[in-house]
Amino acid sequence: MLDNDPLQRHNGHLSLDGLSEGISRSSQNGYHPVLVLNQNYEPLHVATVRRALVLWLAGKAEILETYDHEVASAQHRFPAPSVIRLYTLVKRPLVRVRLTRREVFLRDNFTCQYCGVRTHDLTIDHVIPRSRGGPHTWENVVSACRACNHRKGGKSLAEARMQLLRPPFEPPPSRYYTIQRLLRSPVHESWLKFLPDLDVKSQRSR
Repeated sequence: MLDNDPLQRHNGHLSLDGLSEGISRSSQNGYHPVLVLNQNYEPLHVATVRRALVLWLAGKAEILETYDHEVASAQHRFPAPSVIRLYTLVKRPLVRVRLTRREVFLRDNFTCQYCGVRTHDLTIDHVIPRSRGGPHTWENVVSACRACNHRKGGKSLAEARMQLLRPPFEPPPSRYYTIQRLLRSPVHESWLKFLPDLDVKSQRSR
């Protein structure tokens, strides 16, 4: 969840206790994420079906797309939303890319930043070694093949007589970075029209 998530604030008088979701072919191991769009149709968040229904029943959102099953309470049955749109414009919080091994490799295009070899067998190297006070920051970590990492060891660049292909930097988040970070499964077919630049081959639901 995002810090200070505006979707956390909803009508406290609504109660959806006891909801149960029908079983259908659209189920992704029991997980039904809902794409939340801002008022201007900008992808904003990923919510649960329960959260989406609370927003809809409170008159704070409209349902644009649904799964092929319903959600039932003791007295009512509701369509299971797959995409909703907020009626009011929510200011999008500043998002920064998390410093992880995979994100470093993606930033460096799976290329060793010392010798230029492109491989998926990479390690993380601190340009200024941690043993010498080097920080674990975007500006001090690079992708390195095992041979270059071993050669550099705990030395500085000058001591190891090595050079970087380019200075390391903090990458900007991709257009759908927040959405992809919150997903635990491929996106549903109904999301694709709202995510036009998403890599369909890697994200399309089976």
